[in-house]
Amino acid sequence: MAVIHEATLTPGKIDAISAWLPRQPWSGVPAGTTVEQVGRFRFDDPDGQVGVETYLVRAGDGPVLHVPLTYRGAPLAGAEAFLVTEMEHSVLGHRWVYDAVGDPVYADVLRRAIATGGHEAELERASGPGTYEKEGRASGDGSDPTSPTVTSIDARTEGTVTTVATGHGTLAVLRVLGNDVPAGASLTAGWSTDGSAVVAVLLP
Repeated sequence: MAVIHEATLTPGKIDAISAWLPRQPWSGVPAGTTVEQVGRFRFDDPDGQVGVETYLVRAGDGPVLHVPLTYRGAPLAGAEAFLVTEMEHSVLGHRWVYDAVGDPVYADVLRRAIATGGHEAELERASGPGTYEKEGRASGDGSDPTSPTVTSIDARTEGTVTTVATGHGTLAVLRVLGNDVPAGASLTAGWSTDGSAVVAVLLP
């Protein structure tokens, strides 16, 4: 389960994403545009140290954009190019927010979800028993019994796809949904009642 705190965030996540997206050549989002969330889901970090959350957003009537993020309590060495923002969390304190394709923890949990047929995490309340309602879903279509641990990555973006070499295969992270999907085991995300698309592929 992913443990969720009731907290105030400064800046808010959608504000941070809206400010970051226009600087990404693949997004097509004009500066000054506030994007709309259409869905989101989380994965568990096995070590419980890094928050892993995926946002699915849209600017106006444009395509759905795939924005995976990681949240850390200290800077990730060598990942300066992937920093989205720094954020104040009213419970956890200062947080560093990264474009998750530059974070080995994201590559590890994404690869595992795809290869083993995993799915999004349950959202456990930090304040007591119970869970939060999910705002999106994700499921892998692989059938491997296990997935090797990813500890290092090399992420490169070309067009609207970021490829992440992991040492245990390469992940293709699709940034703009609805385009052509490469062959391989995949992760499909869903939102609302009828929205769904492949968001990442473990290339063969």
